[in-house]
Amino acid sequence: MLSLIVFLPLVASLVLVTLPIINDTASRWLWVAVATAELALVFAVWLRYDTPSTGGLAFEEQVPWIPGVNSSYHVGVDGLSLPLLAMTAVIFLACAVYGLRETNRPRLHAALFLFLQSVSMGLFVSADLILFFLFFDLSIVGMYFVIAGWGHGDAARSALKFFLYTFLGSLSLLVGFIGLYVAADPHTFDMVELTRQLPLQGSSMAGGLVLAAILLGLAVKTPTVPFHTWLPPAHTDAPAGGSAVLAAVLLKMGTYGFLRIAMPMLPDAWRQWSWLIIVVGVVSVVYGALVALAQTNLKRMIAYTSVNHMGYIVLAVGAAGVVAGDTEQARSIAITGAVTQMVSHGLITAALFLLAGVLHDRASTYDMDAYGGLAAPAPRLAALFAIGAFASLGLPGFSGFIAEFQIFTGSIAAAPATAVALVGILITAALFLRTLQRVFTGATRGSSVGFVDLRGPELLSVGPLLLLSLLIGVLPRFLLDVIEPAAAALVQLVGR
Repeated sequence: MLSLIVFLPLVASLVLVTLPIINDTASRWLWVAVATAELALVFAVWLRYDTPSTGGLAFEEQVPWIPGVNSSYHVGVDGLSLPLLAMTAVIFLACAVYGLRETNRPRLHAALFLFLQSVSMGLFVSADLILFFLFFDLSIVGMYFVIAGWGHGDAARSALKFFLYTFLGSLSLLVGFIGLYVAADPHTFDMVELTRQLPLQGSSMAGGLVLAAILLGLAVKTPTVPFHTWLPPAHTDAPAGGSAVLAAVLLKMGTYGFLRIAMPMLPDAWRQWSWLIIVVGVVSVVYGALVALAQTNLKRMIAYTSVNHMGYIVLAVGAAGVVAGDTEQARSIAITGAVTQMVSHGLITAALFLLAGVLHDRASTYDMDAYGGLAAPAPRLAALFAIGAFASLGLPGFSGFIAEFQIFTGSIAAAPATAVALVGILITAALFLRTLQRVFTGATRGSSVGFVDLRGPELLSVGPLLLLSLLIGVLPRFLLDVIEPAAAALVQLVGR
């Protein structure tokens, strides 16, 4: 089942590349059909999912791949990966519907996004470090071509900066993986086996160095301050669909790596480094919000809110390593909030980036000062952007509130100093309200005059994302019931 989910988009991508007789219209609809099938398959997995035993995986598949280094094609899901798998399927379907309006080489555009979907799905089900690294690196290649081939502005430079930063980060990640392999007895890249062995348990120096290498690679991908500088230009110059996938899916590869690799395989080192990770999280939260507040470019502003929202996740996973007193339940709540935030941020920020793409499509600018009173000619755009803004700032009733409430409840209980990061919520509220005022209210002027409201594909791509955020905010149990057992098991592993 998981192999079908991983490789179906890749097969469709190869069909589009190798059969040029498929016309542009058929290419767009093939992408929508495959993305719909992917969502249906993931939904079937969700319905059949039973929480596996501690350290185990559901829907597990394993066959030898590189036997010389004891690496296998090993895939499976649990409560940490299944929500991200589902979120990825939803995001790519939204982008496929949004892509129905694409006129610039739509066949290659669809093929590239299908390739990206395949590697993204593959990463979230990987249970072998080499397999994880393969999909991690291929996602960089795919996004490079999306930005360089379909971006605008200084797209070539932004794509190159994105590639160099994240590729160097992936090399650091590979060094850490090799360190785990060398320390394991017997040597293996299998993630389940490494979690069971804990090869560097009790080795403070070696464990710290391996964790540092892994954290560096994941921090660049997340990204956290100070490794975030590739993100704003990449988002600003990327096409709308590219920004949606980059923010919603690719950034989560970094935070997912914290939960899947760094924490359970290096629990000693994670506990020792927890306060440094918390500090990085707090700085990312506050710095990301403050810099976003200063932006006049709408897309750069949304990009910096991603630094802010990823900071909440880093804060929570850092707090989960503070093992002091009776804090196990609090740390479990923090981890649950972190996974919920990954899903929430993916849905909300993808919607905001797709809406920002409409502004550029109509007026060729993201400059907020170029607009004014946009709510009058484009009421549907204004309504959806307002909903997305309120969801992003954590208004009760949306998924962002569920996530941030759990993050701060668990983190403050485990490490009270993390309350400093609460100021980030206030700044985020201020920047979104300021944006709504500048772009949508007042007299219609500038680029807002004659602005065409959302068309069918744009409305059908963004609306369901925000509706899902509302559903999670009102009825979160279907999501939390999957996450909570895995979060509790992870906290027990870190506390060993």
